[in-house]
Amino acid sequence: MAVTDETTGRPEDPQDAQGPGPAGAARSGGRSDPDGGPAGAEARMPRWLPRAVILVLALVACFQLGSWAFHQLIGLLVNILIAFFLALAIEPAVARMAARGMRRGLATFLVFLGVFAAAAGFLALLGSMLAGQIVDIVEGFPRYLDRVIDSLNRTFRTELSRLEIQDSLLHSDWLQKYVQNSASGVLDVSATVLGGLFKLLTVGLFSFYFAADGPRLRRALCSVLPPAKQSEVLRAWEIAVAKTGGYLYSRGLMALVSGVAHYVVFAVLGVSYAPALAVWVGLVSQFIPTIGTYLAGALPTLIAFTADPWYALYVLGFVVVYQQFENYVLQPKLTARTVDIHPAVAFGSVIAGTALLGAVGALIAIPAVATLQAFLGAYVKRYEVAGEDAAGPDGAGGRPTAARPRRVRLPGLR
Repeated sequence: MAVTDETTGRPEDPQDAQGPGPAGAARSGGRSDPDGGPAGAEARMPRWLPRAVILVLALVACFQLGSWAFHQLIGLLVNILIAFFLALAIEPAVARMAARGMRRGLATFLVFLGVFAAAAGFLALLGSMLAGQIVDIVEGFPRYLDRVIDSLNRTFRTELSRLEIQDSLLHSDWLQKYVQNSASGVLDVSATVLGGLFKLLTVGLFSFYFAADGPRLRRALCSVLPPAKQSEVLRAWEIAVAKTGGYLYSRGLMALVSGVAHYVVFAVLGVSYAPALAVWVGLVSQFIPTIGTYLAGALPTLIAFTADPWYALYVLGFVVVYQQFENYVLQPKLTARTVDIHPAVAFGSVIAGTALLGAVGALIAIPAVATLQAFLGAYVKRYEVAGEDAAGPDGAGGRPTAARPRRVRLPGLR
């Protein structure tokens, strides 16, 4: 017998009376009762979610591993960077010797031998000068101290004695602590010296390989690139060689001029070790950016002070005057055809290089920026400004010129 619904008066479906069966579930779109079991297909976990989580975790692990490896190898990477720029600097000399029939390995060895001999001679000359000067200062220190004490006694009406001052210094606590700390720091100094020698050897070996196997290295690098990219890499390499060599050439020439000028002044004043001091001023002021001038002028000023305080004042005045002459007259003319970057850009690049890599960044900042500027100038088109075309560069009127891209001529690849 049919069962009727009390609210509607229509016969009730037997399947509805029996509860939600398969047919009911099919009619309801596969959704279950909210108070029942788990939801259907909509509440099921997406299939891509586990794989995405695993991929994210793998990327994070790779990033952490790469960051750890980079921090562990940062010293080696910096040494390789220094060696690369050093190889670029000696590339012109090696290429000229190789063009005359000499093997590149032998040519590179001879260049490095000449550089090493010059550096060793300079350090030996400077070391002997400093040793002799230190001995003179130590021997004459009691006389200097007596002069200072006599001046203080006359000025302030005191009764100071050199023997009392020396006795108080020898028995002071801070001097004993300083001696103890210095004795404990001998091992640290030795480790630092050994580490510096190892870094120097690493840089020398890498730079030798980069210079001796330069063509082979370029071929290996270009062999994995398409032909269109190979010409770009070779062009960038030639620009880097030209700018780095030009930078060192201009700096060496300015060091020569500076050394000769300071030698004349030191010789006229009768300052001891005039040749060594002139070489010191020339090299340090040119190859140590930003603070090189002050380091170069401090040593001859101190040595001149031991002879006569007025000589020290004369030396300091000449160092300051010559530095201004070099910055505004000599340097722009010598670097116009080699480096050709604005002084403000050069100063900013040195500051940025120092912040990134310290003293190493300061040394390679200018040739690196000059290389980048020359490479961009070879491909970035430059046009005349419309206002300057109409009125001239000084606003006095002029003939408009056609817009032409700037071209850079480079030597052929050797």
